[in-house]
Amino acid sequence: MKNRICELFDIQYPIISGGMVWCSGWKLASAVSNAGGLGLIGAGSMHPETFLEHVQQCKQATDKPFGVNIPLFYPEVDKLMEIIVDEKVPIVFTSAGSPKKYTSFLKSHSIKVVQVVSSLKFALKSQDAGVDAIVAEGFEAGGHNGKEETTTLCLIPPIAEQLEIPVIAAGGIGSGKAMLACFALGAEGVQVGSRFAITKESSAHDNFKNKVVEAGEGDTVLTLKDLTAVRLIKNKFYERVAEAEARGASKEELAEILGKRRSKRGIFEGDLDEGEIEIGQVSSQIDSIKSAEEVVNEMMDEFNTAKNQVING
Repeated sequence: MKNRICELFDIQYPIISGGMVWCSGWKLASAVSNAGGLGLIGAGSMHPETFLEHVQQCKQATDKPFGVNIPLFYPEVDKLMEIIVDEKVPIVFTSAGSPKKYTSFLKSHSIKVVQVVSSLKFALKSQDAGVDAIVAEGFEAGGHNGKEETTTLCLIPPIAEQLEIPVIAAGGIGSGKAMLACFALGAEGVQVGSRFAITKESSAHDNFKNKVVEAGEGDTVLTLKDLTAVRLIKNKFYERVAEAEARGASKEELAEILGKRRSKRGIFEGDLDEGEIEIGQVSSQIDSIKSAEEVVNEMMDEFNTAKNQVING
């Protein structure tokens, strides 16, 4: 396939793996890149020395382009930016903050920059800041999310119509048919999180992966919207949060309930009771743990088959 996203990143297929905390290490990123997509290392759960190790390991595991995802609220973000420049990482996806702060710096080092947004307003601001593309993420997505609760199919059309730079769709995309639907609305690539989180190369705990495979329709919910909106599978921790929110708990109390390392406990350590089980709505469609290469190939096969069916009737 050839379009602006494939050309921008020099990749075969316009499929990007999300830079997910506790899931997206060098093994997953390199596997997606080797399969023809674009793999991302998720820096949000890594100390700088760990991040450096993953970047260097990824460079050894693939000769294809790969990138990193940097949450801009990360406390040591300047150190991560130094590593990115020193290691000549070619592509950076930024999220959870203003793209104005680092876009010019990164582009001055010939690094491609992509910003994740959940609204048209911030898509336009990101374009003005000089990013090369944007990820438009609907609230079906897992992990931290936009408070607006705009679905992916409602988010993509106005952004694709008003932006000059290419748009990557995210949120609720785990199949080739979903990818085709987003392309029909104006997207030129897809960022896939949940489906790649539940792959053999993901660094998530097996307990987490199996819990997602077992999940059904309606088992996830967007919660903690007054603090930091996040989509979770319902468990004992979620029930505590829901009870506190129902009685009007303050942000301070919610922050105390959330505590620290909650996502690590759920995703990386496999605590299914007291950890955050962050995953998207598409989890109900995931029924097995496959390799990243299988996911990429199956998505592209389904995309092409569905496209031909639409064209030929």
